[in-house]
Amino acid sequence: MWSDAFDLHSHSTNSDGEHAVDRVAELMAEAGVKHWALTDHDTIAGWDEAKRAAQHVGIEFIPGVEITCEPGLPVCEHEMQLWQRDRAPSSWHLLAYFPSATTSQLQREEFRQWLAPLGESRGPRMEKMVALAHQHGMNIDLDSVMARAEGSVGRPHLADELIAKGFAVDRQDAFDKWLGDGRPLAITRSKPSIEEATKAVHSCGGFVSLAHPIYYGVEAHKLAKHCSALGVDAIECFHRSHPDSYRYAMMMAAREHGMHLTAGSDFHGLSSMQTPGKTPLPLADLPPSLG
Repeated sequence: MWSDAFDLHSHSTNSDGEHAVDRVAELMAEAGVKHWALTDHDTIAGWDEAKRAAQHVGIEFIPGVEITCEPGLPVCEHEMQLWQRDRAPSSWHLLAYFPSATTSQLQREEFRQWLAPLGESRGPRMEKMVALAHQHGMNIDLDSVMARAEGSVGRPHLADELIAKGFAVDRQDAFDKWLGDGRPLAITRSKPSIEEATKAVHSCGGFVSLAHPIYYGVEAHKLAKHCSALGVDAIECFHRSHPDSYRYAMMMAAREHGMHLTAGSDFHGLSSMQTPGKTPLPLADLPPSLG
């Protein structure tokens, strides 16, 4: 049986999302989502608010986070061309989940302590990026950039400030000119490996799923084999960026290597022409703690 009642990948203003947590919860409920995970980048600042918002609109909240990790494998040019990816990724993203029914408050607090340095590293990184902006003749105020983030500050917040100051037309333009990998204002930061992050999440009672695998330019079976060997529990086969042919290929590869499947809209906001939910998956392939 297939269901589109799960959306396990979404963002709020605590990272690079457009909407506050309570609005994301409302939009999820309006879209028919019954089981929702807020997965802001490298921060769990929205968990408490999301729990209250989910209760208010009558849906289940699943505590989650999207962890920025080091790339796991080199890209394959054929895969990049096949799925029209134009650049090698500078990171892989791991979705971590801590369902309230199977993890304790203590375990979630232990994970919060492990995660904190990753989110904190974004502040010093942003200081360096703003300094670079000044070197390129752009008078960007660091406090204004930081004020745009309610939790974890990142490149999208700097992009919005560049737009406000007239240095970019929109976020895509800001990334193409200034913030994308290899662009003048881009600064790398320390990231855990997929294996390190997986072990940390498991030690705190959670489980992990590799986010939007099509981004990484690795053949489906090779990717699933690699993730399975590292202990990754699932792969986000069903993502808004995946064409049906890729969803099928990744689903078959994940199943072959004994992995579960997850689904997520990766919702960032309505102005980005994105919609929450509407990402069906086979219920039998969900991780046990969600099924």
